[in-house]
Amino acid sequence: MSDGPWNREQLQERLLRSPFNAFLNLEVQASDLEKQELVVRLKMRPEFERTAGTGQWHGGPIAAAIDVTGDFALAMLIGNPLPTINFSVDYLRPASGNLTLTARVRRCGKTVGVVDVEVLNEAGVLLAVGRASYSTVTA
Repeated sequence: MSDGPWNREQLQERLLRSPFNAFLNLEVQASDLEKQELVVRLKMRPEFERTAGTGQWHGGPIAAAIDVTGDFALAMLIGNPLPTINFSVDYLRPASGNLTLTARVRRCGKTVGVVDVEVLNEAGVLLAVGRASYSTVTA
């Protein structure tokens, strides 16, 4: 059952309820219901490196963060996390350092929601873009 929309604090608390999301250690930076945008920070840690000691991101944690951030952008509106239907990511350049993900809801329909997510480094350089669709049908 839905208890939304969620504010930034509710998003952060619910985000960390999942052990996997807690492992990613995503931090909600900003949420804007009017713009339907969610901004999340993802901090580099050794477990996320492509090759040990390089400081360069493996694509897997970035993809997971894109999916979770997109999901919670819709959850912010609907009031509960949603199952992913489809997902794609384009990696534009190698990533290092901490990352900022900005999710923008493109559609929040009766059965499907679509979200675009941009991934930027600390200098604001675009590193990856993702798009996911989620089932908005609630039980």
